[in-house]
Amino acid sequence: MKQEVKSVSILALGFGLVGIDRYLISTMYPVIAKDLHLGYGDIGTITGALAIAWSIAALVMGNLSDHIGRRRVLVGALLVFALLIGASGLATGLLGLVVVRLVMGFADGAFTPASISATIEASPAKRHGRNIGIQQMTLTLFGLGFAPLAVAGLLHFINWRLVFSVFAIPGLILAWLTWRILPAGSASVAQGRRSSFADWKAVLGFHNIRVLTVSMLCWLTCLVTTSAFIPGFLMEHLHLGFGPMGTIMSSIGLGAAAGTLTLPWLSDKIGRKPVMLLSTVGACCMLLVLNNLGPSIPLLFAVLFMVHFFNNALITLTVGPLCSETVPVALMATASGVVIAVGEMFGGGFATMIAGQVAERFGIAQILWLPMAALVAGFFLCLRLRETLPAIVEANAVAAEAVKVG
Repeated sequence: MKQEVKSVSILALGFGLVGIDRYLISTMYPVIAKDLHLGYGDIGTITGALAIAWSIAALVMGNLSDHIGRRRVLVGALLVFALLIGASGLATGLLGLVVVRLVMGFADGAFTPASISATIEASPAKRHGRNIGIQQMTLTLFGLGFAPLAVAGLLHFINWRLVFSVFAIPGLILAWLTWRILPAGSASVAQGRRSSFADWKAVLGFHNIRVLTVSMLCWLTCLVTTSAFIPGFLMEHLHLGFGPMGTIMSSIGLGAAAGTLTLPWLSDKIGRKPVMLLSTVGACCMLLVLNNLGPSIPLLFAVLFMVHFFNNALITLTVGPLCSETVPVALMATASGVVIAVGEMFGGGFATMIAGQVAERFGIAQILWLPMAALVAGFFLCLRLRETLPAIVEANAVAAEAVKVG
């Protein structure tokens, strides 16, 4: 139990730093865009570039961690993060920001599937949902909850270019702690020789993994589109100031953290599929409400909170329990990596670039229709999922056996 708590805690803190790296820039986009003369299309390109790099790293490094162990991949990713996060502040234009965010995306993407699998391995089956919720909630709690508030305060004292560097030392400390706390090996490290292609083909042979790869595209379209473009939506469409915008943006992280902690835990009790269906309907309905609100800070905060309360639970259950409970232990990180790769490439990458063009051509007021459409598609995909909660699967197997005997 003590090792479980330490492992989950350090993995949660590491994922929190990944969240800061990914979403810290979102709150600063209005300031950066003004300084570097960027448009909505440019913001979509920068955000999409990181997501595409994230997808490639998740695919490759997730599989690698199944072969060489989680600790090496996690520590390496944290070191790259710590050494390079300040480079975002050195960019002088669009190309510089894209290059830096590509490199950071590789580090963040490498950390993600390895950390998910390490959390599952450190947890008993009855606490898979709860522990993966604790570990996953820090991405948005830190990146979209605390970071917008910190940025709104720091920009009163320092230039936006220096804000990135604040998080370098915590990255180095967490790399050292990860090396000390996580076991050197892993129960799921592959024995014998297997090619990456064979592993990817094997996980795609599972029905749930095929459904989840497309579903992840829908959830990330919602998360990345709203986090990148809501600042512009609030300031230019609803004419709010930078301070109120930062406050409302923090609701994304706080709501996502609450949903990530609560709904996966609920899925440990009632099953993964019912929670997925409930969350899809909830997120879509809240986006529809958000699209029709005026400039009321409390209402905008509450509704955006609920959008991500539901949506981040979908992400967590998709890459965590549903993936890990579908495939053999030796392929857990590979399965998560494949699902994350497809979702990030198309939902976090290309969909965000499309969203940027939508905002440029039709106005920022139309931006929420894209994530709403994605969530409608996601609902129908969830209907095709097969339940993976061990208690329910075992009960169904016993019932099926009883029918055969009878």
